[in-house]
Amino acid sequence: MRKLTIIGGGFAGLTAAITAAEAGTKVTLHESHRTLGGRARTADGPYRTNEGPHALYAGGPHWTWLKQRGLLGPLAPLPAAESLRFRFHRDGALRRVPPLGLLRQALRGAGQAPVDLDFRTWAGRLAGARTAATAAAYSGVALFHHDPGALSARFVQERLHRAASLPPEAHYLRGGWGELIDRMAARAWESGVRIETSSRVDTLPTGEGPVIVATALPAAARLLGDPSLTWESGRTVLVDLALRTRTGDPFVVSDLDAPGWVERFTAQDPSLAPAGQQLLQAQLPIGPDEGKADGVAHAERLLDLGFPGWRERTVWRRESVSQGRTGAVDRPGTTWRDRPAVDRGDGVYLVGDQVAAPGVLSEVSFTSAVEAVSLALRADRPGRRVRPGTGARAGRPDGLDLKRA
Repeated sequence: MRKLTIIGGGFAGLTAAITAAEAGTKVTLHESHRTLGGRARTADGPYRTNEGPHALYAGGPHWTWLKQRGLLGPLAPLPAAESLRFRFHRDGALRRVPPLGLLRQALRGAGQAPVDLDFRTWAGRLAGARTAATAAAYSGVALFHHDPGALSARFVQERLHRAASLPPEAHYLRGGWGELIDRMAARAWESGVRIETSSRVDTLPTGEGPVIVATALPAAARLLGDPSLTWESGRTVLVDLALRTRTGDPFVVSDLDAPGWVERFTAQDPSLAPAGQQLLQAQLPIGPDEGKADGVAHAERLLDLGFPGWRERTVWRRESVSQGRTGAVDRPGTTWRDRPAVDRGDGVYLVGDQVAAPGVLSEVSFTSAVEAVSLALRADRPGRRVRPGTGARAGRPDGLDLKRA
């Protein structure tokens, strides 16, 4: 393949750009903003916040890919003392250990859960309604959805199992995901990728080879003129706080009565805030009839329980709503194969965290990006025809199983 155009310079777009360039392709990447990163940007200034926790799961396919290329960078390990400051909110009080039923449910493999039944019903039959509700609430850390119990049992159980795994799969990058994006951008430049920022693309380029659309799904629908490109996601209120440091503050407060989570990110990475201050982020999923004020009120209830005097200690605060930015969620009877296909036909490919590719959170973006490049390369082989709609949903003719990719 001689040329490839990529629209979108977030994690998925940069993954596709590096993968294609390593295969000898001439790549041009367009990013509408002044900086790369998409939702993986880390804020400049004294408080280095992300749009959400941005954990990197060590069991995912992108972990090895990043590590092999020297892109993983330094991690931010959690000190042993901080790991003991994990608190669980249940029935109006904070507890040091989770319910035994939650631990048992988290150990169940995702393969035991049905696709066509909701998690609340399936887990309730196995462990009782109370344990099912507790497990659903805890799974919100990897779902950012206001009602995980209503989603496919297989979908929720996979994320619950991985979020609660021991040793923990989730790792954080020192300095935030913006550091990873900078390393990926440098690798792309070194590989010959032409990167154009502040370059908005309103119509698909023609005559310049295949095109990979690596934008959010609503933007892709507008660009491709295809209103069918939709999939359910979640809405999450994010409350970022910088507090004056106080000895004894918890590392995490996890709400087991309703999906919600407060984490002190400077517990593992003090560089995210000035000396003497600690950076917190609360993530509170909200339903379709709720607004930012509902999520903020939920956050403040958890802060009142876990962080004494937090109002007087606050030196900086920011609130926002993450709309449709939590990745795809699957209702009962659906799996990742039912989401919008990667191959859109006519040399156009769609990547991101809401398309037909397996994985958890950013793993979906990574897997779809690698798949899109693979499809484009195969379609460009002389005498080789790949019918539209093949790829992640239809299976791969070269024998690569995406579930193991």
